[in-house]
Amino acid sequence: MDKALYLAMSGAKQNMLAQTAHANNLANVNTTGFKEDFAQARSMPVFGEYFPSRVYAMTERPGTNFEPGPVIQTGNSLDVALKTEGWIAVQAADGSEAYTRAGDLRVDVNGMLRTGSGLPVLGDGGPISIPLASSVEIGADGTISIIPLGNTGVALSQVDRIRLVNPPAEDLEKGKDGLIYLKPGADQPEIDAGVSVEQGFLEGSNVNAVSSLTDILSLSRQYELQVKLMSQADQNSEATARLLQFS
Repeated sequence: MDKALYLAMSGAKQNMLAQTAHANNLANVNTTGFKEDFAQARSMPVFGEYFPSRVYAMTERPGTNFEPGPVIQTGNSLDVALKTEGWIAVQAADGSEAYTRAGDLRVDVNGMLRTGSGLPVLGDGGPISIPLASSVEIGADGTISIIPLGNTGVALSQVDRIRLVNPPAEDLEKGKDGLIYLKPGADQPEIDAGVSVEQGFLEGSNVNAVSSLTDILSLSRQYELQVKLMSQADQNSEATARLLQFS
């Protein structure tokens, strides 16, 4: 059978994988703090002891777009948006430290400060716990202050400070859970005083919906072309077999 059939099959499979990456971006166009995945295709030579006249296509995700998304005002005292480059440190499901720019925070029934997805937010000494309070204020440096419940005064009591860090982008990678992690061997970042937040705002997704949809449509057309090539290669193989029968 002609090798063109396998090349077209490989191209169709990689088109499907590329569509998956773009579809995931498009599905998270309204997800708070979501960072877009890049996707690219490149040629892969066919290895072996013969003349390299054919190449296969390969789709890969070379990295993540760390550009900030649009900032939306919510007025919620527990919503924070990063005004600068940097990250909010959270505790991942496996207990390790991870990073996010999703500042849709909330306090659970046990007083733990968590993200909208339920991850504990880290402070100076670990996960942040907030006592019962009538008012919660989050300063630009991440300092959390409260007016205790039942206190008739206006004096604020400092509880903790959100761990805000800004490690180099080349030391970061995106995990399958959507969180940002340090690459193996990278140094643990210290709290960065240059990172600041703004209370009452949220950072949206940095996905361009129009661009992602256009890419999906283009990949769909490419997939159709690959299927047509597979069909043509099959027809050529059948025609060749008939000619050999006559001879």
